[in-house]
Amino acid sequence: MQRKARGFTLIELMIAVAIVAILAAIAVPSYNEHIRKSRRAQAKADLVEYAGLAERHFTVNNAYTGFTLPTTQSPREAGATARYTLAPAVTATTFTITATPQGGQASDRCGTLAVTNTGAKSKTGAAPLSECW
Repeated sequence: MQRKARGFTLIELMIAVAIVAILAAIAVPSYNEHIRKSRRAQAKADLVEYAGLAERHFTVNNAYTGFTLPTTQSPREAGATARYTLAPAVTATTFTITATPQGGQASDRCGTLAVTNTGAKSKTGAAPLSECW
């Protein structure tokens, strides 16, 4: 009585590798988009918080002139890689704070995010505003 050798054939192994490759091709871009979305959420939170600080500055000084941001990057934690560069544009009666994506975040579909003294929110990317804000 002879025993048959058992194991995987090369064809079975290649099919398994192909299935894993297809799943990875679908999962990796989805994962990267999720990461960009979470970084964008942090930048949006920073923009809204700094808009509140600008309003507080206006309440005290009766002008936005002289308002500066506490930090120029998002996320703001020490040692964190900057994903967005924050910049204010102020006049005596108006302000606009923008968040410009940097590095890998530059491929985000929303592009540069901005908020103004009227609460208007904008973006420069191709994605709908409702998706970005």
